[in-house]
Amino acid sequence: MTGRLLVQCAVSFAAVMAFAILFHAPRREWVPCGLTGMVGWVVYWLAVQGGISVVAASFCGTLGLALLSRVLAVVRRCPVTVFLTGGIFPLVPGAGIYYTVYAFITGDNAAAVFKGVETLKIAGVIALGIVLVLALPKGVFRVFAAREKRQ
Repeated sequence: MTGRLLVQCAVSFAAVMAFAILFHAPRREWVPCGLTGMVGWVVYWLAVQGGISVVAASFCGTLGLALLSRVLAVVRRCPVTVFLTGGIFPLVPGAGIYYTVYAFITGDNAAAVFKGVETLKIAGVIALGIVLVLALPKGVFRVFAAREKRQ
């Protein structure tokens, strides 16, 4: 399992860093962007490995990703969207959308409805996780900025 976890970390980091480059994030933010995506994916992956449903794991991963994005935004004095936009890509249910359409095309309506509902749930909990973290007051995250000034 440790080897698989390392592969998951490396691939998610590289993928999100590539998205940061593609979206013209500032060069100095490429590595932190990769770290946020990696943290979100690893939290999701560990939750799924622990037996949690895909929907709940997506929520957990989004919370971890959004919290780290807020902290990095304060510490690095950069908009939170720089870290959040690229970092959310590993959690977006693209495969779920594909399998929903595939099931409809092949005539398996029951599977299409199941996969479609699951995909909508995942999209909903991703949005909910982002909203919950972004609704936290700025003062919660200023602790990290004050800590950096002292050092």
